[in-house]
Amino acid sequence: MIAVQLYTVRDQLQDPSRLAGVLGRLREIGYGAVEVAGLGPAAQERFGAELARNEMVACAVHVSLQRLLGDLDDVAAECREWGCRYAVLPSLPDEYRSRAGYRRFADEAVELAERLRAFELQLVYHNHSHELERYGMQTGLELLFGATAPETLKAELDTYWLQFGGVNPAACIRRFNERAPLVHLKDMAVREGRLIMAEVGEGNLDWPDILNACRDAGTEWLVVEQDESERDPMESVAISHANLVKLLA
Repeated sequence: MIAVQLYTVRDQLQDPSRLAGVLGRLREIGYGAVEVAGLGPAAQERFGAELARNEMVACAVHVSLQRLLGDLDDVAAECREWGCRYAVLPSLPDEYRSRAGYRRFADEAVELAERLRAFELQLVYHNHSHELERYGMQTGLELLFGATAPETLKAELDTYWLQFGGVNPAACIRRFNERAPLVHLKDMAVREGRLIMAEVGEGNLDWPDILNACRDAGTEWLVVEQDESERDPMESVAISHANLVKLLA
């Protein structure tokens, strides 16, 4: 199923008066689901009602480690209201970015996952490129997931950041068989010698192989995301959706 990461249109979600229009436009484009991130505090209060009004669901929510450790009951309440099953940690603080740090979080994840499970939520980790730094024979990503059980920690793999870090996205998704329920889809293009984020199908990533890998791995949600866009972000997510539908046909 296709969803869109709201962080892509975050600038339009700070004003609560625009929330209905943003969700309505995403629904018109064809998105029936969103992943929650980038909501302004005032918009967050009205989010559940507007989501229901537009007949949309929230497949997951991005939550900082600080909130997961210190405000888990409120996180669970938001997830219950919005229908989320997955609580996604978007990144670890800098002090965790070492061999010892990844192992430390692997230990912490056990208790955190148990607490989330009581609310019928699954803990998920989203990668950028820094997790692909090597520590001896293993990357940070391999250290983290090698030290945690599949039922403890799932992955939200990001196609752009995998490629940026020198890893084949499709091959990595297949290695996470049944452990990557969500995959972030954004393309990588070259502009004047610079690597830039691009709409799905508008760059150089091998989308047929990536989407086949998602099928092989049992991925539930294909989440369109574009942190930065050279177009209006709403236009970008529309292009990505149209191209993705064609690719999946």
